[in-house]
Amino acid sequence: MLHALSLAFVDSVNVLLIGVLVALAMMLAPGRYRRIAPLLLIGDWLGVFVLAVIVMLVFDGLQSLVDAVLSSPAFGILLILTGLLTAFLTWKGGDSSGLVDKILTPLKEPSPLTVLVGFILGVAQSATSVPFYAGLAVLSAADIPIFERYLGVALYALVALSLPFLAGLALVIVRARPHWWIGRVFAYGRRHQEQVARGAGWFVTVLLIVIGIAQIVQQL
Repeated sequence: MLHALSLAFVDSVNVLLIGVLVALAMMLAPGRYRRIAPLLLIGDWLGVFVLAVIVMLVFDGLQSLVDAVLSSPAFGILLILTGLLTAFLTWKGGDSSGLVDKILTPLKEPSPLTVLVGFILGVAQSATSVPFYAGLAVLSAADIPIFERYLGVALYALVALSLPFLAGLALVIVRARPHWWIGRVFAYGRRHQEQVARGAGWFVTVLLIVIGIAQIVQQL
């Protein structure tokens, strides 16, 4: 379970969602931000959770194949290759500000659409994340009762949302105390968005390679 949750934590480095939360905090009055941000995060969690349940059902139907992959060095090699790909994309760089601006358009007022936008973000982020599938594969192969495994999916989705949740909570504090040290950290991040995004990319790279090496060593 801890192995699966470690991969969920890697998946929680969601620069796009955190960027949307920061932009909302800058754009909205504090009271409105406190109403909109939780709805966005709830929708994102639902998106991650629903997709995770679907993927778990598929993995359970392919249990022998999942077990074979996890019991071989191939799983660790896949994580390392994913880390190297993340390193390349981080080195290449990119600007997501245009996408953030498009996402912000329907988020100016709290509504069911806010939850829907969060849901779509959760599904999109998870569906394109190798650590998301890797963690669920580990959870699917865990030697625990099926009820506990699917209860673990809910916990998995919570961990996958942990960093955006902490960022959203910190932004509430920043709006209340803009001159506190957390406010200075976010101010630095706004001024150096590209560097922060690259730092997150290198952080994910290191985590994936370390977890991949550990997986290969375990199978030797």
